[in-house]
Amino acid sequence: MDNRHEQPWWKVVTPDEAESLWQPLPSQGHVELHLTPDNMPYDDFTSGVQVMPPGGYVREHGHTRNHELVFIYEGQARVEIDGNEYTVGPGSTVLFGRYATHVIENTGDTDLKMFWVFMPPGLEHWHRGIGKPRKAGEPMPEAFPRPEGVEELMKQQRFIPPKNTNT
Repeated sequence: MDNRHEQPWWKVVTPDEAESLWQPLPSQGHVELHLTPDNMPYDDFTSGVQVMPPGGYVREHGHTRNHELVFIYEGQARVEIDGNEYTVGPGSTVLFGRYATHVIENTGDTDLKMFWVFMPPGLEHWHRGIGKPRKAGEPMPEAFPRPEGVEELMKQQRFIPPKNTNT
């Protein structure tokens, strides 16, 4: 029996309703988890926002089972995909397909703000595993390292580790 009429097939999440997590070095800043299978009726993607301060970056990595779509709406960045570099800014859309190793670096002097969609979902588990709970409006904490055992979390999430272990 079709039960679609029993639950809404829509969702609105305002910034103060999103689960928010401070991020460790080297990206710092924070992530907001807007849509996950935990809070919506769909189980084929996760979406959210990442805010990175100047100099912050997402280390080189890839995904063996996921595609990642990023829309930059504020700030300037260097994006590297499989060794190819791009300079991007507001209005830029980037798709990281499966197995594409990539880096995102805030090269500007203001926060880099990105909306992302991760298909299938799972990125929420990564951010929860490395982040610390954040309340909207609170000041950014002192920089903190990734937690112990992050390599195991990368394996669970089927991440491709960086070729360069210094990133």
